Amino acid sequence: MVYRLLADATAVVHFAFVAYVVVGGFLAWRWPRTIWLHLLAFGWGFGTVLFSVDCPLTSLENWARHRAGEAGLPPSGFIDHYITGVLYPRSALTEVRVLVVICVVVSWVGLVWLSRRRGARTAAAK
Repeated sequence: MVYRLLADATAVVHFAFVAYVVVGGFLAWRWPRTIWLHLLAFGWGFGTVLFSVDCPLTSLENWARHRAGEAGLPPSGFIDHYITGVLYPRSALTEVRVLVVICVVVSWVGLVWLSRRRGARTAAAK
């Protein structure tokens, strides 16, 4: 029971991480200092996809599921098991990846624009 809860909690954290990779840059619009955390998260997330690096959260979930007597995730990993083919069709994988990158770039460009705008307002107020 404990291992099953740990596996499920790990999956929830993993979903949150993936969501943060996609939209975390927009959170930096409100809290600009969080951009550094988002850059790290995006770098890790992008790296795991680009270089097929195993995510520690996937390993933890697999370990807990095996301890609970359940099957672990397939070798293709978390995204392939929970997201691809569930939230979007497998045939759209390339398009979804491009949209994720566009979303992240838009969030970063928006942050730069907002930062400059705030800086101009601050300078004008002096």
